[in-house]
Amino acid sequence: MIERWFFAPVALGRIAIVRTIAYLFVPIDVFLITPWALAHRDVPVELYQPLRIARLLSLPSPTHAITVGLCVALVVCALAAATGRAPRILGTLVAVLYLAWMLVAMSYGKVDHDRVGYMVLLAVLPTVGPARWVDRTPSERAGWAIKATAIAVVCTYFLAAWAKFRFGGVDWLTGATYTKAVLRRGTIFSDWTVHVPYLLVLAQIGTIVFELCSPVLLFLRGRWQTYAVLFLFGFHAMVYAGLTIAFWPHLVALAALLPLERARPWLVSRRLSRRGDPVPPGATRT
Repeated sequence: MIERWFFAPVALGRIAIVRTIAYLFVPIDVFLITPWALAHRDVPVELYQPLRIARLLSLPSPTHAITVGLCVALVVCALAAATGRAPRILGTLVAVLYLAWMLVAMSYGKVDHDRVGYMVLLAVLPTVGPARWVDRTPSERAGWAIKATAIAVVCTYFLAAWAKFRFGGVDWLTGATYTKAVLRRGTIFSDWTVHVPYLLVLAQIGTIVFELCSPVLLFLRGRWQTYAVLFLFGFHAMVYAGLTIAFWPHLVALAALLPLERARPWLVSRRLSRRGDPVPPGATRT
């Protein structure tokens, strides 16, 4: 029973699509979302306080040369991996290099929790092996990779609730966390909420409830899981609209839970149709 749950087959096409998205996200993350990580190349190494993983591995302090070299190697490997070639070798390199990059980024007093699901996704993608966008062949390896990502995504939500209680106590529920956030980062979509009594307190309670209930996502199947994932995307869209805060790496991992293999890869199938090549299983000619 447990084995069937962990290894429920998933189409290889989903892995191929998720790989492309995940690996192309790397340069976007490095240069647009967290450019401050690369700025650490000019920070004195005396300010570097390595996270526990870096200490256990005895990694060197990120000097200018190490930081720039790591950045270049990560981006080059990610772009190469996005082509789908040598998925095990290139995928493993990307996973290791991105972990090293995060250790450099987060060893200066700031650790983001929105990277957990994405880092797990990068770690499990190489285990699947070759996959093509249009391939809908069921694979237990693909199923395990998606399930591992789903567990990481759920842990991100559930442990976020635990952290709120750990550092804020039960009073976090009725505190002014959301009020302070709106006053500091509010937009035209959220400014009005501070004038509605108890609305933001109810929003805090609702957030905790949904985070504590997030493990339910692991046991939903078919369209119900899809609906739940779309709800989560809607939640993050609402947060971004109201506070301009987005957990982009987490959203990439969350996308892996969608049945992407059912969306016809239009460009690929159209190209094959024009060339007259056989269309792989699961693809539809245009």
